[in-house]
Amino acid sequence: MAKLAHAQWSSRMGFVLAAAGSAVGLGNIWRFSYMVGDSGGAAFVLVYLACVALVGLPILVSEWMIGRRGQKNPINTMADLAADHGKSKAWALVGVSGVLAAFLILSFYSVIGGWSLNYTLSSVIGTFNGQDADAISGLFGGMLASPVTLLLWHTAFMALVIGIVARGVTKGLESAARLLMPALVVLMLILVGYGVASGYFGEALAFMFRPDWSALNGGVVLAAMGQAFFTLSLGMGIMMAYGSYLGEDVNLISTARTVIILDTVIALLAGLAIFPIVFANGLSAGEGPGLIFVTLPLAFGNMAGGTILGLMFFLLLTFAALTSAISLLEPTVEMLEERTAMSRVTATLASGIGVWLLGVAALLSFNVWSDVLFFGLNIFDLLDTFTSKILLPLTGLGAIVFVTWCLKRDSVEAELGLSSTGVSVWNVIARFVAPAGVIVVFVTGLL
Repeated sequence: MAKLAHAQWSSRMGFVLAAAGSAVGLGNIWRFSYMVGDSGGAAFVLVYLACVALVGLPILVSEWMIGRRGQKNPINTMADLAADHGKSKAWALVGVSGVLAAFLILSFYSVIGGWSLNYTLSSVIGTFNGQDADAISGLFGGMLASPVTLLLWHTAFMALVIGIVARGVTKGLESAARLLMPALVVLMLILVGYGVASGYFGEALAFMFRPDWSALNGGVVLAAMGQAFFTLSLGMGIMMAYGSYLGEDVNLISTARTVIILDTVIALLAGLAIFPIVFANGLSAGEGPGLIFVTLPLAFGNMAGGTILGLMFFLLLTFAALTSAISLLEPTVEMLEERTAMSRVTATLASGIGVWLLGVAALLSFNVWSDVLFFGLNIFDLLDTFTSKILLPLTGLGAIVFVTWCLKRDSVEAELGLSSTGVSVWNVIARFVAPAGVIVVFVTGLL
């Protein structure tokens, strides 16, 4: 294994919180819980957990292993490991794809993070109080129609991200995770507590956990597999970058289990926090993104204690967005820091400004550039589609194929620390099942 030459996480717990923070994002707050309720409840959860075990976990471990062995940014790591094992330098494209994916995703993710900041302030000043459905919808539509408003909040969100990442691995990424992740969980538990007291907690439990095996079909299984892949920040270069700061004493399998459990528990708690509020106010649970920025603000504006609950909820949303956003910036920063003469601060500023500029193009697609289309998609949707359907699955597939088919099998097995039976199971899942799962997600995503 390569000599540990650059920054390291100060502890396993710091790494776990940072990795879990990356995995826990805006999608966890509404998408996963909504998918559970709409796709068979507990039946979907079981399928999802199976997909995590068969696809998500082996790819997560593979990306960490690549990063820890290379101790460099994803591009240099892939190039060096390929050369060390007599493989083509073209494997570096896996690293390129991951870094590019993270950069592109952050450009539009920060726009949504800006919405979250905006709604946090709106909660504080009571903007939602007493408003009807048309007024709340008008607020959201007005925000999207205003390039100045979107630019202001996109800039504020990126400034927070840049400020955190510029401080480095332990003082920036790890310190932020140690603060934001516990705060996120506390806010979540408070909101769940309100849900229990609301009288509609039973309905939320039934919505999310009542098994409906008849709802399971091929489409639901594919959705579960896709969610299992994307929720863990796989294929973005993030986990390779985070793995490069990881010491040799950390057990990859057990740590991956811990991160996956945290990610799943927080996603389920989000549903138990959101849906009692939705049902208590007679609202629809199937609103997608509108659930966060239209349906819930309507509820908060017309319920006792809604101002405080709204503030806590949008703070929760902002914290989740920040923990993911700082991880999305890190692969590009690490790459510039190692491949150029830039300092950490300069590399962060350069990366952040580049992301910010592309984000400006993304936010303009909601208003003044709404008619600018590529392949029938505006800039925001193009960035989302290109990364989620092409870059992420290809990067994840490349990572696990490289680990299982290019690295020396005995060294991989030694690093995993599994029993002989565990090694046999790993080889079957990682060499055949997980790649097949990613290929299925990739192909169906293009259809």
